[in-house]
Amino acid sequence: MSDDIFPPSPSRRRFVGVAAATIAAGSLSQLAFAETNQLIFSVSKPAGGDKTAIRPLRVHVPEAQLTDLRRRIKTTRWPDKETVTDDSQGVPLAMMQELARHWSTDYDWRKCEAKLNALPNFMTEIDGLDIHFIHVRSKHENAMPLVVTHGWPGSVIEQFKIIDPLTNPTAYGASASDAFHLVIPSLPGYGLSGKPTGTGWGPERTARAWVTLMKRLGYDKFAAQGGDLGGVVANVMGKQAPPELLGIHVNFPATIPADIAKALQAGDPPPAGLNDEEKHAYEQLSSAAKKRRAYALEMGTRPQTLYGLSDSPIGLAGWLLDHGDGYTQPAAALTSAVFGRTVNGESSGAMTRDDVLDDITLYWLTNTGVSSARFYWESHFNFLAAADVSVPAAVSVFPRENYQAPRSWTERAYHNLIWYNRLDKGGHFAAWEEPQLFAEEVRAGLRPLRK
Repeated sequence: MSDDIFPPSPSRRRFVGVAAATIAAGSLSQLAFAETNQLIFSVSKPAGGDKTAIRPLRVHVPEAQLTDLRRRIKTTRWPDKETVTDDSQGVPLAMMQELARHWSTDYDWRKCEAKLNALPNFMTEIDGLDIHFIHVRSKHENAMPLVVTHGWPGSVIEQFKIIDPLTNPTAYGASASDAFHLVIPSLPGYGLSGKPTGTGWGPERTARAWVTLMKRLGYDKFAAQGGDLGGVVANVMGKQAPPELLGIHVNFPATIPADIAKALQAGDPPPAGLNDEEKHAYEQLSSAAKKRRAYALEMGTRPQTLYGLSDSPIGLAGWLLDHGDGYTQPAAALTSAVFGRTVNGESSGAMTRDDVLDDITLYWLTNTGVSSARFYWESHFNFLAAADVSVPAAVSVFPRENYQAPRSWTERAYHNLIWYNRLDKGGHFAAWEEPQLFAEEVRAGLRPLRK
């Protein structure tokens, strides 16, 4: 039927116009996606095409991706303000809107990019997956090789401030004999590492991959360090006990005895016979189980459902910032850093708002919100059950961690405990919050392994 016979009505004209605009918008959207889905780094081609070769990597994010990020932040559709005056319903609206303002106007990703590129970055394929890592060798002879693993919601950015203190100890009042050669990999599905396309890349496989990595770099003896998920990987390395592993240092110890875990799962009050340290730890763990596990349960059971982490920068930021306890530990340091002041008496230490945004922006640019969450699914929540590690182990207990591991539990979980220390400051993000103190702990904890 032609329009000559039936002239288009105003409503039909509006429909056609809307349809045309929708089609055009769709085309533009696809174009924008193509432009902002470019690789953000380049890797040198290996001789002979050997992907297992150690290949230098350099980061350079196309400006189109940064423009798109700022546009998405500025066009965020915000929810209503929370109906409480505290953070009991989640990350407060005012906090997120202030973060969004700074992120979209004042924040400069290029500064973080320059820091990354100032470090020796590499890529190598292990067990079919590209693994990114930073490798900084100390100038001191006889430095101990150490693989340091980050956690969630962290990345290699978490470790920036500990690199020089650990590789160059004499500049910080320590001995040359305390030096380390550092290898800092990105977990599978995190940052610049590849995203697994099949199942099986959990802590066990990652632990084996780190041994392969260290040996590939020429280290026949080395130690491992980790906090949060990095602590989980280090504990698994200790349990697997490869002959190359000298020992481990963790600041996220896995010490919960089976009977204590059973009582926690049942929601029981503290069992009789606990000493003061054990009772305090039980109460902390009980509180965490009741109030701070929502994010972990979702990632551990339904990570693919988190589509908003890929579509909305603010959705991603809110998810990464919230540990179910925004004004207390372990997320308090992040909250104080975002506000730029001490909140609820919880200091951010050396962590700044831009440190936090560097980390969140890396997640956004690499689109790893969901792929990083799958590591929880692969881990089956086996984070804090007694590690049952026999290799030499050093444990640092920071006061603002999820729980303060009692010495009694720690000695039962780590059968060759060479260092145990309870500190008076620092929290879950110890390397970020207290880099100098953290470096001192790593030096002291692993010193008994040096010959």
